[in-house]
Amino acid sequence: MTLRLFDSLTHELRDFVPVVPGKAGIYICGLTTQAPPHIGHVRFAVAFDVLRRWLERGHGYDVTLIRNVTDIDDKILAKSAEAGEPWFALSYRNEMETADALESLGVLRPTYEPRATGHVPEMVALMETLVGKGHAYAAADGSGDVYFDVRSWPNYGELTHQRVDDMSDAEDADPRGKRDPRDFALWKGRKTTEPETASWPTPYGVGRPGWHLECSAMARKYLGDTFDIHGGGVDLRFPHHENEVAQSRAAGLGFANYWLHNAWVTMGGEKMSKSLGNSLRVSEVVRAYRPLAVRYYLTAAHYRSTIEYHEGSIEEAATTVERIEGFLRRALPGVDTLVPDGTAALPADFREAMDDDLGVSDALAVLHQSVRAGNTALDDGDHDDAAAIARGVVAMADVLGVNPLDPVWSDGGSDADDATAALDALVADRVAARAAARSARDYETADSIRDQLTAAGIALEDTAAGVRWSLTRGKGD
Repeated sequence: MTLRLFDSLTHELRDFVPVVPGKAGIYICGLTTQAPPHIGHVRFAVAFDVLRRWLERGHGYDVTLIRNVTDIDDKILAKSAEAGEPWFALSYRNEMETADALESLGVLRPTYEPRATGHVPEMVALMETLVGKGHAYAAADGSGDVYFDVRSWPNYGELTHQRVDDMSDAEDADPRGKRDPRDFALWKGRKTTEPETASWPTPYGVGRPGWHLECSAMARKYLGDTFDIHGGGVDLRFPHHENEVAQSRAAGLGFANYWLHNAWVTMGGEKMSKSLGNSLRVSEVVRAYRPLAVRYYLTAAHYRSTIEYHEGSIEEAATTVERIEGFLRRALPGVDTLVPDGTAALPADFREAMDDDLGVSDALAVLHQSVRAGNTALDDGDHDDAAAIARGVVAMADVLGVNPLDPVWSDGGSDADDATAALDALVADRVAARAAARSARDYETADSIRDQLTAAGIALEDTAAGVRWSLTRGKGD
């Protein structure tokens, strides 16, 4: 089955046909590094990580994924002035925290992660092309600003299906230098209140790039004049992506063939944001919950569906993850980590769900159905069948980035971790022996094994997800 994706430009499901056979180029608008990220900020990265994994592991594409960093912006300059620190220091600190947050959630690293400040020459070249074609102009007020002339491009509004006269004004610069209040800034002349380090020379004056120009120039630099997929949060459709489409195509570029947008994480029906005071900083959330549970929470809903956060949301995800992991531990005793080796075939129903615009909800339903079947096989004593099912579960979970046996979720390396792994392996062996005895109706041996573990301070609990064990000693009184 061919992968179909919902294209925001055409508002329809379209078969994915890459520009270059066997390859896929994806550009994702990354975060503006004005503050540390909360879980609403990072949903885009998780959603497009699933897309990338499916293109690579489901269809065998060689994927080039570019995720930019907007490291110069009005908000960054304002925040740095408030904090009394250099804008580049504030930006870099938040960039590093964002990188740590995405890594903690198992998001694969991009092929390249360009910073806006490293691509000013490409931006100036694109701006000069637009001026030369009559689609942009330097402000006549001597401010050094350069604007895109929205009236010069008949297709302006094609992404969001709006008419120019119905659009709100572009609030990115003083409108007195604009021919039309909806014209947007390609370049912003330096103001006397701004640091000299935040400006670069151009034929139109010293200043810094506008947000929209940055992404068009970087996408072209690394993916070419025409590439496959441009993605980002639904809040970027207007004005950011609308302006990218206009300036890129007005410059003569084919730009993106598909536009994909993920929905928000909301709280109380409102977009999660700093201004609402309801943000959940990723670095804090992963201290309170397993990062795998947080990843599952952000993955489980379809990328175009809103996720409503409420008290207990991540606990529910954690319980679900434990069921998957419990089965895998039962079916694959002694296996601490496992990633697909290509031998486990993905179920047809799972493939069909993923090919239908990344239908993760239906795909997860297939995964959980397999877990139930695997647990039934174990209860019936069919360990070989259960192990085969488990490897299929690992393959499905890995596509979604929620494989409990992926080494990315292990703490790795410490003596305490090694001791825990060794104990887990020993207990898993005894649990498997007990299960075999019970299957053979040798209840005396099964009870003896349980008694031995109890005497050693290890409690067993038989659950629907499999046998769980815990230490009963050393917990304090």
